[in-house]
Amino acid sequence: MTASSPLLLACGAAFLTGILGSAHCLGMCGALVSAFFMRPGIRGFLPYVAYHGARILVYAVFGFAAAALGSALASSGQVGLVQAVLQGVAGGVVIFLGLELMGLWQLRIGEGFAPLRWLSWGFAKAFSKGPVLGATLAGTLNGFMPCSMTMAVVANAAALSSPLDGMLLLLAFGVGTLPSMLSASWLLGRLGARARGWLLKAAGLVIVGMGAVSLWQGVRYFLVLYHLLY
Repeated sequence: MTASSPLLLACGAAFLTGILGSAHCLGMCGALVSAFFMRPGIRGFLPYVAYHGARILVYAVFGFAAAALGSALASSGQVGLVQAVLQGVAGGVVIFLGLELMGLWQLRIGEGFAPLRWLSWGFAKAFSKGPVLGATLAGTLNGFMPCSMTMAVVANAAALSSPLDGMLLLLAFGVGTLPSMLSASWLLGRLGARARGWLLKAAGLVIVGMGAVSLWQGVRYFLVLYHLLY
């Protein structure tokens, strides 16, 4: 395995999370997408590219910023130990977010955290800006819509050593959400509640796996460095 293999595996898991989390995407953001693209005057493929391109770009910025923050914290003081602690803490957070998605954790993280009035106002403004610019603005707002899956992948990005790696991780996640978001007003709406529930649980399971790997790597790295230093 090459040095980039862990990043490739992490990006693959993030992409799979986006795919399996289709039901969650539909529940959280499907109405926003449908409301925008069902309005008259939306023609052609370009508004879809603008909307989802802007949304995924916001995710990438989140990933870059999270990894940059994690790297900055790790660079202060004992770099290795701080990085190991950050990775372990991020892994624990990701596990709890995955359990929340699976319905096994009582703290609900989702729409209650969204500034719904501000989002509604922003979407109303976006509708008046034309199909392409309006789609770009609406997609940007959609990217700021907080949800458990996005938070989990961003938390995982905070444990990475490079901001570029964090950006790639969130790009992979964003691309994974494309099938569900592009078909939000048609395909997934025809799935039964049981099928949507199983997809959501599968996404949560992948997230728990990502968190467990990150937690284990952080603990192992910390113990190795601790014994070397002390």
